[in-house]
Amino acid sequence: MPIGENNVIDPDYEKFKEKLYKKSGINLSNYKSKQMMRRINMLVQGAGAHTFCEYFNIVDKDAILYEKLINHITINVSEFFRNPEQFNVLQKEIIPLLLENTKNNTLKFWCAGSSTGEEPYTIAMIMEEYFPRCHYTILATDIDKNVLSKSQKRIYPIKNTVNVPRPIFQKHFTKNNADTCQIDPHLKKHITFKHHNLLLDRFETGFDLILCRNVVIYFTEETKFELYKRFYQSLKPDGVLFTGSTEQIFRAHEIGFSSIRHFFYQRKE
Repeated sequence: MPIGENNVIDPDYEKFKEKLYKKSGINLSNYKSKQMMRRINMLVQGAGAHTFCEYFNIVDKDAILYEKLINHITINVSEFFRNPEQFNVLQKEIIPLLLENTKNNTLKFWCAGSSTGEEPYTIAMIMEEYFPRCHYTILATDIDKNVLSKSQKRIYPIKNTVNVPRPIFQKHFTKNNADTCQIDPHLKKHITFKHHNLLLDRFETGFDLILCRNVVIYFTEETKFELYKRFYQSLKPDGVLFTGSTEQIFRAHEIGFSSIRHFFYQRKE
């Protein structure tokens, strides 16, 4: 099996990482090896392979299995208003704070690792409902082109809307059937969806708020620290980074962040 009894890394895992990097641009060396190997090993066994490289040769020829692998690695699981109590803090405290620090009533957001788009659309709904006079743009990026395509189609399972307040749902969603619904196209005009590799590509700058939630959970601590430093540079002075529920930034002060609420870190000069 790819992983032995003592979690010893099989020699072909390094070769698997090289092959995957050449094909996808995803560098698994930036991820915690044991945790990621366990995740991938589930797919290896499901495909009937005996080694990581044998598994890669299978998915390399099968677009559906390849997409399943990428989704599994990048953890494309999302829903609207995920962790609603945190979005409540965002609405009532963080966005008003950001507006105090802007001179032209304009906010620039970045949803990094936006998956199938629930997060950027959640931000757009908050802005439309509670800050209608504010001008805003949202950059939504992900390494997976397939989920970006799904984002732009605006069709979602009803179950992904469980945390959406009913008045907001009624205003911005249309039910297609008992299982799916569609987002109002009006929200999409504020969002730019873009393919982007957080570990390789250049970062834009001048953001008031960056959301990177439930994206870096399997990254090594060194990779996380370097990524958070780059987010710091992409924020405006006093801009805020919004992280996931399990993604506390250790040594945040060394980067220049001040923790202003749980999961919210403000750039201080």
